Amino acid sequence: MIDGYGNISFWGYSPCINLLESEPENKLQKLKLEDNSNENDPVNILLIGSADLRHVFKTVTCSNKQLNRKLHFYILESRLEIYARHLLLLAIALQSPKLLGLQDKVELYLELYGNTLIRKQSVTYLQKICNEFIRMITDFDYLKEKLPIVDISRLKFKERDYLEGILKFWRNPDKNLFDISMCWETRLRSYLQTRYDTKMNAFDWDYHMRLVEKEADVIDKHEYKKWRNIGVAFENRDGDYVLPNTTLASGIILMKNGERINLRGYWGDILVGPYIAMGIESDFKELFKKFNGYYRKTARNVTEHNLTSMFHTIMTGETYIPPKETDTTDNKVTEVTEELDPNDAEVSNVTQTNENVGYESIPVDSFKVTFLPFDAIKSMPLKEQYKHLFDIIYFSNSSIHNLIPEITPIFSNQTKIIIETAKFMLDLRKEKLQDFIDKATEKIHSVGCKVSYPVDAQKDAFIKFSFERENC
Repeated sequence: MIDGYGNISFWGYSPCINLLESEPENKLQKLKLEDNSNENDPVNILLIGSADLRHVFKTVTCSNKQLNRKLHFYILESRLEIYARHLLLLAIALQSPKLLGLQDKVELYLELYGNTLIRKQSVTYLQKICNEFIRMITDFDYLKEKLPIVDISRLKFKERDYLEGILKFWRNPDKNLFDISMCWETRLRSYLQTRYDTKMNAFDWDYHMRLVEKEADVIDKHEYKKWRNIGVAFENRDGDYVLPNTTLASGIILMKNGERINLRGYWGDILVGPYIAMGIESDFKELFKKFNGYYRKTARNVTEHNLTSMFHTIMTGETYIPPKETDTTDNKVTEVTEELDPNDAEVSNVTQTNENVGYESIPVDSFKVTFLPFDAIKSMPLKEQYKHLFDIIYFSNSSIHNLIPEITPIFSNQTKIIIETAKFMLDLRKEKLQDFIDKATEKIHSVGCKVSYPVDAQKDAFIKFSFERENC
């Protein structure tokens, strides 16, 4: 039986962080990353099972303030559907403002990121850009021309073929191929069982007894319960959210009458939600002000602000300054005014994009993203090109089994390692949260490291430590 998290992660279970940020006691690592003596060498960062791009965007937007070196993100996931979503969401983030305005970009991103149901214009955008992606993954010269920061050349041929198949499914106009509402309903019935008839009460209990105690009460109760009920997390404008978001489809192998059957459906999270990743923390503290004991903004607003800020900084290289609100009681994010070419206003809306114009990205030279093949954990330690390569390595809470002594050859002489804890896995009891910390600590010791500060299983979303090679 599939649990509330499913067997594929479409979003992360921890807030976005700047991966370059060091713990106060880790002065050696901090000095290494900020050392400008090797400006031509990028900071190489390996992300294992991160599920989305939140840490990439956060780190890139903070890096200009910390160091002058480029960033090279190597991404390793366990499902090609996630690689396809990375490609899509990265392309949206980097699309030229001549074709997609900042506010439309943020809203489109969130709709495809966290909603089971989306608008017609979003489906049209998805179908069109999938044609571009299919050409990109079959023609590396075209990929280099259109989205040069992405490298998929290290994926195996069969992985790229499967990736192409996913994109062809996404662009299929037949809305009956994937009834995501029925899939969601089936998952809810299976998960809740006898509680299904009182599901709204179950959602309410999960909110108050689990999310709130995780210091995630900025998530609005009504938004959370609506997402739990139908899978729609972000409704940003007036519109009909009625078409299936095919980017949330995936397959699972089931046994029936002794035969293996590949069943397509929605097999992702139905318990936690897409708000944790970018919606519960922000550098802009005004978002967390309260009025009569209630937050004036919600996790949706926080997510919108964070994405707007990050996309603006990536596009302009400048810090985003939020516009002043004219109505302090309004619970909607103030519309963003962009300083673009006057002609850009004519094409700021997704529905107004010229059908004859192909994909065009903004010029970016501060970072690069490389997708790694599924067997990378086993193969990288054996290859010279990865020897002592990675300055920072991130493990999701579902991927720490990969933290083993056999992979230390890919660690740089001084590597920062970050492990996502199980803090936001809502159905885990306190003792299970501590069990995870204990298991992670064992893994840390197995590679010759130790945690230099106490970790609180209920409060800390990450464990950070460093590896230092002897006799280097």
